[in-house]
Amino acid sequence: MAADTPTPPPIPNQPAGPPPLTGQTAPPPPPPPPTTADVPTSPASAPTAAAPDPALHHVTEQTRTYPCPSCGGELVFDISAQKLGCPACGHTQDIVETAGRAVVEQDLQAAMASLRSGAANRLSQRIEGEKEVVCQNCGGHTTFTGSLTSTRCPYCATPIQREDVHEAPDRLAVDGVLPFQVDAKQAKSAIDGWIKSRWLAPGEFKKYHEKGSFASVYAAYFTYDADAHTRYSGQRGENYTVEVGSGDNRRTETRTRWHPVSGRVQNVFDDLTVLANDGFDPDHVHDLEPWPTASAQPFSPEFLAGHLCRTYDKDIGECFGEAQSRMKATIDETVRRDIGGDKQQVDQVATDFQDLSFKHLLLPIWLLTISYQGKPFQTFINGATGEVHGDYPWSKAKIAALVDAALVVIAILVALFAG
Repeated sequence: MAADTPTPPPIPNQPAGPPPLTGQTAPPPPPPPPTTADVPTSPASAPTAAAPDPALHHVTEQTRTYPCPSCGGELVFDISAQKLGCPACGHTQDIVETAGRAVVEQDLQAAMASLRSGAANRLSQRIEGEKEVVCQNCGGHTTFTGSLTSTRCPYCATPIQREDVHEAPDRLAVDGVLPFQVDAKQAKSAIDGWIKSRWLAPGEFKKYHEKGSFASVYAAYFTYDADAHTRYSGQRGENYTVEVGSGDNRRTETRTRWHPVSGRVQNVFDDLTVLANDGFDPDHVHDLEPWPTASAQPFSPEFLAGHLCRTYDKDIGECFGEAQSRMKATIDETVRRDIGGDKQQVDQVATDFQDLSFKHLLLPIWLLTISYQGKPFQTFINGATGEVHGDYPWSKAKIAALVDAALVVIAILVALFAG
C-alpha cells in the first residue's frame, strides 16, 4: 500500500474536526516596539495560517482522495452546499483556496509559439490508453481511460483523482473551474421534463432511469478573447421595382442597384468557449451556451471530488481554429450590417486580431447516455444553468399513427369541401 503523506484522520469516537497539525515550529519572536516615526493607528493583525490540505495523497499511485475527518468516510463536492461534504455523517468543510488567487487570462500568442517550437510535442500531447491504479480504500483496481482524470472506484465508490495530469509540467494548467450549480435532483427533474416533451420518442427510451447512464462530468474547454479590427470593401445593393411587359404579360420586377462601399468595423470577443474533448455530440454541447464563465473559480481539485472529470483531448491550436471560424462568421455579419442596404456583397476583408488571450476551464455537464437498439443517444444538461439539449430516437409506431391521423383529417376536409 502506498505511503500516505497527510496525518490519518481521527478515529470515529473522537470529536469531529480536522486532524491536528504536527511538526509546527515555534512562533517567531515579537517585533521590536514601534518608533515615534511609525506609530500604528490600530493593532496589526497576525498573519492567518494557511488551511491544511484536506486531500490524502497516494504517492505510489499518483492519486488523491478526500477522507472525512469526522467519520473516516469520503468527502465529495456537495453541489447544494458548495462545499466538501460527507454523505455518511453530514460533515461539511469549505473549499481550500489560496488567498489572492484569481482566474487569469493567458497569452495566446505565447502559447501558440510554444506549439510551433520544440515544446509543441509536449503541449499537444494527448492522454491516451489506460492507467490502472489501486484503490487505497478497498484495494480494488480502478482504470482511468483516455483523458479521464477523476472517477470513482467501481467496488467501494471512493472518489479518486489522478495527480499526474492537471498539474503535470508538460500539460497546459487548468486556469479555473465553473462549479456545478444544478444538483442531481434538479438535473433529473429537468431531464424528466425534457424527455416527457419528446412525445415521438419510444416508451422504452423514457425508462432511462432503468436503462441509462447518468453522471456529472467536468468537461475541458478553452475560452478565447480577442479585439478584432476589420477593414472591408464591397458593394451595397438597393432594390427598386420596374413595370415591364404589356397587356396580360405586364408585371413588376425587382432589380438591384449596386454602389461601391468600404469601411472599418470592430468586434470584441470575450470568453468564446470551445469544447476540447472528443466523444461528445458537438452540436448539442454547443447549444448549452452561453456559459456563465465570469463565475469560474480558481482551479482546485476539491471541486472535482465525487464527479467525473476529463482533461483536454484537443490543444489550444486545434480549438483556436474552431474559435476563429466562429469569430469570422460574426465579423461577416457585422460587416454586412455596416454595409447596409437590401443586399450586400463583400469583396475583401482584412482582420487584425489584437489582445489574443485564452483560459483553460473545466465546465460542468450532466450527461445522460441511453443505448437504444444498439445506438447510443446523449442528452446534456448545462450544470450551471440547467439548459437541456440532446438526441433521441423516433418511434416508428408513433410516426405511423401520426401519419394515419393526418390522412383522416385530410379525408374529412376533402369530404366537407366536396359537400
